[in-house]
Amino acid sequence: MIHDKDYIIRIVKQFSEFVSKMILGGKNEGDLVELQRVFDTNMNDTFKMDFETLASKPTEEIIEIIHAKEKNHHIPYFELLGHLFYFKNKERPNPDFTQKAKVFYEHYLKTSGIFSLPIVSRIGELNKD
Repeated sequence: MIHDKDYIIRIVKQFSEFVSKMILGGKNEGDLVELQRVFDTNMNDTFKMDFETLASKPTEEIIEIIHAKEKNHHIPYFELLGHLFYFKNKERPNPDFTQKAKVFYEHYLKTSGIFSLPIVSRIGELNKD
């Protein structure tokens, strides 16, 4: 059972790193079809739904989904959600994505107690949108 929990966190963290690299490097690196396939696979592995389904849920419902998970899983999930909505907002600007990215990044900062300059900068950037 502990092994399964470690696996889940590892998947979440790897997906978060993947999205971070897409944010920083843009989509020009690699085959776009392959990047989309990896993204879709990670979405399904992590959330058991595609991004459009997740994005259609109210922010509060997504937060409830995360709070239903083990407490030590909250931090990586909030970071990942912030990255996801930030990246998708960059790809396709959307006020709902902007708001969700800010909320999830703020939850990440509050829950983790970590000061992350890149995330604070992204929140500032999102506030300008």
